[in-house]
Amino acid sequence: MLTAQLALHNVTRRYDDRVVLDAVSFTVRPGEKAGIIGDNGAGKSTLLRLLAGADRPDNGEVTVIAPGGIGYLAQSLALPPEATVQDAIDLALADLRELESRMRDAETALRSLAGTELVAAMETYAGLVSRYEAREGYAADTRVDIALHGLGLPALERTRALGTLSGGERSRLALAATLASQPELLLLDEPTNDLDDQAVSWLEAHLRAHRGTVLAVTHDREFLDRVTTTILEVGDGAVTRFGDGYGGYLAAKAAERRRRIQEYEDWRAELARSRRMAAANAVRLDAIPRKAPMAKFGHGAFRARGRDHGAMGRIRNAKERIERLTGSPVAPPPDPLVFAASITGAGSQTPEATAELTGIRVADRLHVPSLRIGGAQRILVTGPNGAGKTTLVRVLAGELQPDDGTVRTHGRIGYLRQEEVPWPPDLTVPQAFAHGRAGDPDERADELLSLGLFRPADLRLRMGELSYGQRRRMELARLVSEPVDLLLLDEPTNHFSPALVEELEDALAEYPGAVVIVTHDRRMRARFTGTHLELRAGRVAQLREAGPAAHACTSSVSPAACTALRRRAAVATAVGPGPQPSAGQPRGGPSST
Repeated sequence: MLTAQLALHNVTRRYDDRVVLDAVSFTVRPGEKAGIIGDNGAGKSTLLRLLAGADRPDNGEVTVIAPGGIGYLAQSLALPPEATVQDAIDLALADLRELESRMRDAETALRSLAGTELVAAMETYAGLVSRYEAREGYAADTRVDIALHGLGLPALERTRALGTLSGGERSRLALAATLASQPELLLLDEPTNDLDDQAVSWLEAHLRAHRGTVLAVTHDREFLDRVTTTILEVGDGAVTRFGDGYGGYLAAKAAERRRRIQEYEDWRAELARSRRMAAANAVRLDAIPRKAPMAKFGHGAFRARGRDHGAMGRIRNAKERIERLTGSPVAPPPDPLVFAASITGAGSQTPEATAELTGIRVADRLHVPSLRIGGAQRILVTGPNGAGKTTLVRVLAGELQPDDGTVRTHGRIGYLRQEEVPWPPDLTVPQAFAHGRAGDPDERADELLSLGLFRPADLRLRMGELSYGQRRRMELARLVSEPVDLLLLDEPTNHFSPALVEELEDALAEYPGAVVIVTHDRRMRARFTGTHLELRAGRVAQLREAGPAAHACTSSVSPAACTALRRRAAVATAVGPGPQPSAGQPRGGPSST
């Protein structure tokens, strides 16, 4: 495999007034497998388009040298609905098809040449064949079939129109063809989207065996852990490089937090010491007599000293240090996310149940004869797309009224939706955070900043100016800032950076209330302890205890989170129809969001 060279030097890319990448510089060594991470809208896809040559920087230089070819997988297939599967394959194999065409043309030209011209043409032809064979071009179409099979699309007809494929099928087709081109440099934008666990495992094995360089934008933490050797974190216009794969990234982020805590504590200690010194010397100064009658005669040790000597000088120095320290304060790192439970049961005890469903039917989308969610119970809801997972969560939240059956909830419900909440675009960030809540929005700004989900500069923005990822952060900020009894989380990892997802998991591990989670995130599912509810075609296919707590702690979870997981491994109860409780709110309680 030939050597790739990839580098950015002082690259800036802006869209209108928004700077996405600001004077970014980094290099990727040949053979590296780098994961590109960051919040939705941070500039990850922009970075990949620049590297692929599909976009140009406003300033700076992008260097990409890959004689063995570049394979670029965008998030969407740039072909019309009437194009065929074969058209998509040919597009991904375009450089190989071009080499093949040039080989045929050179071969045809050989028949009409002689002498030195023939020798030169033979050398050109041999070079083309060598490049084609180095890319294993003769086996490209066979590799397409192998990749389609590995990604769950065996025997896909080449004449089929793209418009007849689902979005997931088009994504898998584009990925299979890109991998089959076997380029030296792979640039992949969210390659695990629309793949089931088996297909993702096949993809991971394929990329680990790839002899060239790989850059992949992804939110999949398991993929990062199993494939990447380098992490490139995109945020605030910058790109930060971390070595030693995803584990090294987590270790570096933890070390950075410890360093920031230490710097803050050192700053506080120095400020307190300076204030004590100023106060102590002020006391000493007050003890010095304002007049010394014999001093004017200069009798030895009784010679008068100016009041600005000694204690006064130390006070002045201490005040200067105080002014310098307060003028350049060291901010502490944001507090860890915490989900608070209101625990509205009798006394301070956890309520016996936070929700009870009986005879629930929603058209042909959901049928749940009976389900009871305990006060500290944790339920992971899984199933294929269209199985009724989001429908179940919406019924529990009171957002969707069932056609038949009874829903009873007890206490406050917090709901993080999968779909975007339609915020009024003119609301400022503080106004959105305080929307529907008591108090002045500006007074709650400090509370919002303490969560670490927004920067001070973001407070001036309006909701219409935020990226999708930032708007979803607002939903999370509102969720963690109010106590609730039941958390409903529908794909809570979507559009969040891996670092924020790790923090979210730790917060969930410490939460003492009830939780219902719908997620495709493999690491979150593997760490989950509690009850596994599997839906198929809108019906409960399986209800069982999931994952021992010890298994949940085999991944890189904090010791505190592991302890909490072991302490609160939930035991679920599914009951048949029975007497209804005398208290409770029918069809959903108030949502904290």
